[in-house]
Amino acid sequence: MLTTRCPAKINLTLHVVARRADGLHELESLVAFAGTGDSLSLLPGGSLSLAVEGPRADSAGETDKNLVLVAARNLAERVPGLRLGAFHLIKRLPVAAGIGGGSSDAAGALRLLAEANGLDLDDPRLMAAARATGADVPVCLEAKARIMRGVGEALAPPIKLPPLFAVLVNPGVAVATKDVFGELGLRPGEDYGFGKHPAIETAGDATGLGALLKKARNDLEAPASNIAPVIGHVLAVLGAARGQRLARMSGSGATCFALFETCRAAATAARVIRRDHPGWWVKASVLR
Repeated sequence: MLTTRCPAKINLTLHVVARRADGLHELESLVAFAGTGDSLSLLPGGSLSLAVEGPRADSAGETDKNLVLVAARNLAERVPGLRLGAFHLIKRLPVAAGIGGGSSDAAGALRLLAEANGLDLDDPRLMAAARATGADVPVCLEAKARIMRGVGEALAPPIKLPPLFAVLVNPGVAVATKDVFGELGLRPGEDYGFGKHPAIETAGDATGLGALLKKARNDLEAPASNIAPVIGHVLAVLGAARGQRLARMSGSGATCFALFETCRAAATAARVIRRDHPGWWVKASVLR
């Protein structure tokens, strides 16, 4: 049995650069990964299958359309004789939440299949399968902090981040990414033109990185909040937490995060928010 973690992907920044003529949106985003996530295992051999359990299993959708199986099929199309097997997913992350849960699961499936078949992670067929599966799957393949550009296909070298003490909050409202981009309202061929992303090649210490993050933004925060006004409530709650340095939405929402000065401050904030909002998904985590 082979196993891997499928961590939550957090967009510390997300700038919309433009909408291409084909309708896709060009992005620039600093991505980090949380200590919380799903778990995936593979028993190699036999036919391809997937069993899903865990606290979020009921919201994972149709098993046959799960991105774990989609990724496996995409790799099998590119690697003749690929050894498949039985996957087992423990689903903990909320879905349609802006933290790449399904994409991280798909990337985990590709890692496990690579291990089972003696493929290197830099095998171009692995990346091709990741790109064919979804825009966020390539950056989740190695699950290392880095700048992601284009429609997810252009990955800068990994960045060594200082430990970022964070609280993640999802209010239990699913937000469809296509609806958020629709609310943004860019026409094909139109630039967003709201300011360039700050250059982040090395992170430095937490204070220096925090200053850079404050110069950036998430351009999907406003349109997502129009669709799901509770996002504004979550940001207000996080913004009022003692010791927070930055509160922002991740991806296309509705999950938001706040960065804190210390691990203790993050844990305390998570405990208070969980007490005051028992219906919300709240996790204290370290982003790397």
